[in-house]
Order: sequence, then C-alpha cells, then structure tokens
Amino acid sequence: MRMFRRDFIAAGALALLGTAPALAQQGRKAAARAPVILVVGDSLSAEYGLPRGSGWVALLEKRLAQEKIGATVVNASVSGDTTAGGRARLPALLKQHSPTHVVIELGGNDALRGLPLANTRDNLAWMVEQSQATGARVLLVGMQMPPNYGADYARRFAALFEAVAKERKIPLVPFLLQGIADGPDPAALFQPDRIHPRAEAHPRMLDNVWPQLRKLL
Repeated sequence: MRMFRRDFIAAGALALLGTAPALAQQGRKAAARAPVILVVGDSLSAEYGLPRGSGWVALLEKRLAQEKIGATVVNASVSGDTTAGGRARLPALLKQHSPTHVVIELGGNDALRGLPLANTRDNLAWMVEQSQATGARVLLVGMQMPPNYGADYARRFAALFEAVAKERKIPLVPFLLQGIADGPDPAALFQPDRIHPRAEAHPRMLDNVWPQLRKLL
C-alpha cells in the first residue's frame, strides 16, 4: 500500500510538471491580450441627457486611440443604477466580456435614495473582489455628496470609497466630479436637473479618471 501511494504521488508530480509549460504559455497569452476595459457605472457614465459620443467613457476611447493603446472599451453603465444593481449585473458582464480592467463608478444613487452606507460599501467590495478573482485590474471611482446632505454623512460617504480601495489594494479616483461640482460656477456645468453634468464637463471627468487608469494599463 505504501509503495502504491509513493507511486501515485510521483505520477501526480510528473503530471503537474508536464502541465507547467502549458500553463505558463497560457499566462503569456493572457498577458499579451489587448486590454478590455469594462466600465460599470450609472448615469454619469451612461451619457444621460448628452449627445451620443460626448460622455467621458466615449472620450476615453478617443484618448486611448490618441495614446496608441489598443484597448477595447465596454460601457456597461445604466442610468439610475445602484451598487446593488451593479452587483447583480457584474457576474454576467465578467463572463461575457472577460475584461482585463474593470472601472466601477457606482454609489451616487445609493446616497440619493438614502440606502444604508454599509450596504453600499459591501456591494462595492464584493464587485471589486469578484473582478479581481478573474485576474482583472480594478479602478474604483468615488463620489461625494453636497453639503446639504450633512457634513457627517458626506464625510462617511466619501470614506467608504477610501476604505474599499485600501482594503482591496486598488487605486481610487476620490471624486469623479472634481473641478466641476466644486468649481467656481458649478451651475454652468450641469444640466437643468443640477445632477448630471453637461457635455462640456465630461473632458474634465475623463481627466480625473485618466491618470489612475493609465497606470493600470
């Protein structure tokens, strides 16, 4: 029996050694694959109220072409989506598109609906974890709430993005609307609903995202 066990272990070791070159080759092929960037966001990324092609995700495609980076961008953003909605949609998106990079821009609608911050954090952390499990690199895009929501709430909301990024060791864009919502004349850069930026603001939104995303590429 002991002899059989030693023979079995030895055979298993040889089998593993035989598959090592094949696994290494698969890894090299994956590394050489052109980047596929999956953007999972809400109306801020879905061109709500904008002419098609003028949102920051569409501008990202143009920036990649200018930089001669052969990447494909898949915009899976849905207006009105929450982190719970993104969590429900993510597994199918990962399976369908096999992204090398995932940009998560969700959370604003959670706050607007008064959803528990703990749920928002858990949903974002789960989405990051599931994306990383496929080998994708993840960028988290944060949001901030205006002062009328209360200073304490605004602080805790911004902190949850920082906490998820630190916990999962991923880069963070602290505020997608930096330089827009906190600019000298924010009303001029927003649509009449005072929630969604005008097309003129989207190049700045891309500039907020690009430095961190470029590092991942």
